[in-house]
Amino acid sequence: MPNMDGFEVARRLRELPTGQEVKLIALTGWGQAEDRRRSMEAGFDHHLVKPVEIKCIASSLVYSRCNVT
Repeated sequence: MPNMDGFEVARRLRELPTGQEVKLIALTGWGQAEDRRRSMEAGFDHHLVKPVEIKCIASSLVYSRCNVT
């Protein structure tokens, strides 16, 4: 994204009055522990690493925070 990355988008969304009601899923090619930590700190509910199976996306939409990879 030209002006901000996904981490910043997540942080800003979480700051909105209804920001806690939104489910945020990071879909990325980066899957190290540090990448996952940054996603969680930014406010993402899930961190999925490409390629992602449809069942993982569906599971992420149903459950709150979990360690779906």
